[in-house]
Amino acid sequence: MKKRKIASALLAALLIVIAAAGCTSGKKEETNSAPNAGTGGQKETVTLTALLDNNATFPYSKDWPIWKWIQEKTGVTLNVQTPSGKLSDTLNLVMASANLPDLMYMSSRRDSNKYGDQGALENILDHVDQMPNLKKWMEQYPEEAKAALSADGKMYMFPNQGFGETNRMIWLYREDVFKKNGLQPPKTYEELHQVLKKLKQLYPDSYPLSMRFGQIPDEMYANLTTNFDTGTDVYYDFDDNKWKFGPTEDNYKKMVEMWHTFYEEGLIPPDFLSIQTKQWQDVMSTGQSFVTIDYISRVDFFNNAMRKDNPEYSLQFMAPPAGLPGMKQLNPYFHYLEGGLTVASSSKHKDEIMKYMDFFYSEDGRNLSSWGKEGETYTVENGEKKFKSEYTDVTEMRKQTGLQTSGTYTWIDFNAHLSLFSGDLKKAYEEAAKYDPPAMQPKPAFTDTENEVLSVTGQAVKKYREENFSKFVLGTRKLSEWDKYVEEINGLGVQKLIDTYTAAQQRVEQAKLENK
Repeated sequence: MKKRKIASALLAALLIVIAAAGCTSGKKEETNSAPNAGTGGQKETVTLTALLDNNATFPYSKDWPIWKWIQEKTGVTLNVQTPSGKLSDTLNLVMASANLPDLMYMSSRRDSNKYGDQGALENILDHVDQMPNLKKWMEQYPEEAKAALSADGKMYMFPNQGFGETNRMIWLYREDVFKKNGLQPPKTYEELHQVLKKLKQLYPDSYPLSMRFGQIPDEMYANLTTNFDTGTDVYYDFDDNKWKFGPTEDNYKKMVEMWHTFYEEGLIPPDFLSIQTKQWQDVMSTGQSFVTIDYISRVDFFNNAMRKDNPEYSLQFMAPPAGLPGMKQLNPYFHYLEGGLTVASSSKHKDEIMKYMDFFYSEDGRNLSSWGKEGETYTVENGEKKFKSEYTDVTEMRKQTGLQTSGTYTWIDFNAHLSLFSGDLKKAYEEAAKYDPPAMQPKPAFTDTENEVLSVTGQAVKKYREENFSKFVLGTRKLSEWDKYVEEINGLGVQKLIDTYTAAQQRVEQAKLENK
C-alpha cells in the first residue's frame, strides 16, 4: 500500500510537470532570423516538450549553450523535464499518464520498440520523405539504420552513430614491465602462454593476467571467443552466412582448454571468475598483474593516476592474440551504443519535430552537436578543429557545454572526443581500429513470442554454458566430458535459439528503409 501511494504521488507530480510543459509545446513566435537561416527576415520558433536523461557526471542544465546554438540553427527550443530517479521508472510513469512529451530519450531500443508496438511512439519511416538529411544518412549507413528497426520493420527511435566508439574493449599490457624484461607483446595465445609463464617466473607472487570477469562477464566472454573465431552464444558466421552456436564448437573447446591451462599454472587469479572492479584495479595498479582486458578509456584511467608516484608506469593497447595459428587477430565489435530520441505518436507537432531532428543528420548538425560553435568552443588551426584550452577533457567539455548529451544523441564526429584524449589514448584508438572485425554482429529486433523464447530458453542455455565454462576451467569437470556437455546443452533448446535468430534476421534483410 505504501509503495502504491508513493507511485501515485510521483505520477501526480509528473503529470503537473508535463501539463505545465504542454502549455508551451508547439508555441510559435516571431524572432530575428538565425545566422544561417537563409531567409534574411523573421523566422518562426517552435517550443517542444522533451524528456531527456540526466547523467550524474554531466547533469542536464537549461543554461548549456548548446540549446542557444540549436535554436539559432533550427528555430526550435526545448522545454525539458528530466527523471528524478531512473529513466526507465519515469518513462513508465509518463506512458501511464497518456500525456506524453513531444520528444523522449530512451536508452534501449527494446523499450522504444515496446512502446512503439503499443502505439505510443511515431514510426519515423512514415516521415522520411520530410527528412532529406536522414534519408541520405540511411543510404550511407544502411546497416546502422536497419539495426534501429523494430520486428515489424518500423523505426521508433532515431539512430545514432559515433557514440559507440567510447565502448571499445581491448587487450592492455604493462609496456614498461615488458620492456624492462625484454618481452614482446604476444601475437597468438601460445605466445601469450609463454610470456605469462615468464612473468610468473620473474614475479612469483603475481598473477600475470587478470580481468574483472565477475563485473562484466558477457563482454569478457566475447573477447575470449572472438580470439578463437567462435561465439559466446548464438552468433552470425559471415563466412557461412548463417547463425551458429559458439559454446558447442571445437574452437570454443580449445579456448576453454587454454584458460584451464592458465588456471592450473597460476597465471590467472584463482578467483578470476568473480573478481570485481575494485579488486582488479588494485592488482593492476600494484604490479600484481600485467595483462588485462577492459574498456579502452582505462589507458588514461590508470596512467593518469599511477604516474603521479611511478612515472614509468605505462598501460598501453595490446593487439589481440589470435587463439590459434592461422586465425586473425581481432577484437569484438563493441563500438556501438543503443539509445536515442523518440517521438510521441500523440504529438501535435510531428512535422516540426521531423524537420528539427533532420538537422542533426546534416554535416552542419553533426558539427554543431560534436564541436559546438567556432570561436566559442573550438578553433580551426591548419584545417583541423581544436577545442579551446578551457576544455581539459571530454567530461568537462560536456558538463560545460551540453555537447554530446541525450538531447543531441544522434550523429557525432568522434574526432571531437579524440582531440581531448592523451597521446596514449589517441594511439590506442588508432591501433584498435586495425583489429576490427569485418562487420558488427547483426542485432535484429524480436517479436514478443521470440523474446519469450530468448527469456526462457535463452537464459537456461546461458546459465548452463556459464556453469560449465567455470567447471571446465577450474577443473571440477573434466574436459573428457566435453561431448556429454554438448549433448546436454543442445537438449536445452540450442537449435530453437538458432532458428529464432535466423527468422528475425530474415525480416531485417527483407526490410526496406522507406516510409511504410
